[in-house]
Amino acid sequence: MAVKKYNPVTPGTRFRVGNSFAEITTSKPEKSLLAPLKSSGGRNHSGKMTVPNRGGGHKRRYRIIDFKRDKFNISATVKTVEYDPNRSAFIALVQYEDGEKRYIIAPEGISVDQAIVSGSKVSPDVGNTLKLKNIPLGTVLHNIEMHPGKGGIIARSAGSYAQITAKEGKYAILKMPSGETRRILSECFATIGSVSNSEHSLQSSGKAGRSRWLGKRPRTRAVVKNPVDHPMGGGEGRASGGHPRSKKGLPAKGFKTRNKNKASNKLIISKRK
Repeated sequence: MAVKKYNPVTPGTRFRVGNSFAEITTSKPEKSLLAPLKSSGGRNHSGKMTVPNRGGGHKRRYRIIDFKRDKFNISATVKTVEYDPNRSAFIALVQYEDGEKRYIIAPEGISVDQAIVSGSKVSPDVGNTLKLKNIPLGTVLHNIEMHPGKGGIIARSAGSYAQITAKEGKYAILKMPSGETRRILSECFATIGSVSNSEHSLQSSGKAGRSRWLGKRPRTRAVVKNPVDHPMGGGEGRASGGHPRSKKGLPAKGFKTRNKNKASNKLIISKRK
């Protein structure tokens, strides 16, 4: 993919760096794979705001993505590569030999009319899904399962990937996008390649209004709030006393919140940076 700079014909486009959408092949989604998506505005079931700085934004429809890739040993052909308003990565519409259509996370370098397949003994080509135990060492992966049959949950955002570094017993050792090295059961499935739209992080919205279109409201700094609204609020002038902490009172800036007795700690070889 590529990003493009805009001519400064308005103040909003002066600093805008946007996506060129060179890989996108259609602007109309597959109707059978759309679902309604209700906006919460950051409110819970009783109407109380539990997540700040959310609300507004353009109405969206959810694209039903196949994270399991559980149609084994049936070849599928890539029909389109599409933009998805619900995620940073692009998605691809694939049609199987029996006529069924599904959306998948589009890997980097996938193209229309390319054939992909899932199975335990398929070739490790970009877009194919295999068990970790059948994938060669050093291979770049995305959409990785943590529990067999549950569906991929690791490395799904734009440009992210993990790498398989070793195999020991029933586990495969992966280097995660965060830098963490951990064991995952080798019966889990993963898709070959890195996620598309790798230059997503280079984009610049150019104006505050573009964030409002995405459903993001302005963020108020904690130190300018009142004591009733935040532990760091209040005080005469620019009060600098106290320690940085969250709205719930948990210390920020390096305070570890992970449970020391979490069962999966034994699977982590080295922690993230």
